[in-house]
Amino acid sequence: MGGRGIMEGPRGWLVVCVLAISLASTVTQDVCRAPNGKDGVAGRPGRPGRPGLKGEQGEPGAPGIRTGIRGLKGDQGEPGPPGNPGKVGYPGPNGPLGIRGMPGIKGIKGNPGNIRDQPRPAFSAIRRNPPMGGNVVIFDTVITNQEGPYQNNSGRFVCAVPGYYYFTFQVVSKWDICLSIISSPRGQVRRSLGFCDTNSKGIFQVVSGGTVLHLQRGDQVWIEKDPSKGRIYQGSEADSVFSGFLIFPSA
Repeated sequence: MGGRGIMEGPRGWLVVCVLAISLASTVTQDVCRAPNGKDGVAGRPGRPGRPGLKGEQGEPGAPGIRTGIRGLKGDQGEPGPPGNPGKVGYPGPNGPLGIRGMPGIKGIKGNPGNIRDQPRPAFSAIRRNPPMGGNVVIFDTVITNQEGPYQNNSGRFVCAVPGYYYFTFQVVSKWDICLSIISSPRGQVRRSLGFCDTNSKGIFQVVSGGTVLHLQRGDQVWIEKDPSKGRIYQGSEADSVFSGFLIFPSA
């Protein structure tokens, strides 16, 4: 009992001392606390940090306004691939006639011909009752007309076989007279040969003439009188005649 009382005495003093110190500290904090100080000067910037991660793609921006000056023309690019062929155009005008070519090789000799197979146009006609008027001398009555080249209603010979022909006429008159052999090659009238005769005595005279003409198919030949000197005798005492025939054909 005596020892327990001795140990409890110091423990009580210890408790009393701790309480006294705590009370003193509390009184000191409430009585001696100083006011807060001012903010200090900003420090120096720190070193740059490491690059951050790549951000997400943003929304497209609005179209910009063109304010710059137009630049110079660029260099010519490479040729592109050939395009599709176009449509065929219209034929152009005929070109000039070319130079004549070289003669061809001589052909094989043909079979012998027969003169009976060759065309032989020939005619002869006289004036009996011809129509009046006009300058064409019409020989209305046919004596012969081989292959029918002469037209007695118009007084014209129409060529059907190209070649060289001989034409002749004998016309009876008692007056001054001028006659011509007219040919119309390819539709162009040409005076071929003219004959005139004067008759001051009023007797029968014969005016005659003849020529060789080269004709093509469709050419025409006739006798034509001068309007002022073309009176031909018409009677049974004498006849006027117009004749013609093919001498030889041509190609």
